[in-house]
Amino acid sequence: MKIKELTRYWEKQAKATMTESEYSFRLPIEDAAKIEALAEMYPKRTQSEILGELLSSALEELETSLPYVAGNKVVARDEMGDPMYEDLGPTPTFLDLSKK
Repeated sequence: MKIKELTRYWEKQAKATMTESEYSFRLPIEDAAKIEALAEMYPKRTQSEILGELLSSALEELETSLPYVAGNKVVARDEMGDPMYEDLGPTPTFLDLSKK
């Protein structure tokens, strides 16, 4: 989900499945104030939900922004029959490590 889509998502009150793990971190004062503002604007969302959804969206955008580095190996062909080369960039490593 794109960051710009979050406010519409929050208005609809969708819930995601959460892990058992919890993460604790400190925020810069300015960022904490922004989280507080969002919590006031969307009172049905907790601060924790807002932070989790922002982080999830940021990670999704990060994943899509990782550079593609074409290798020499053809791994598929597109609908026009043109070769698609293996990705030697950071995306495959990121995806593999995130499945652990």
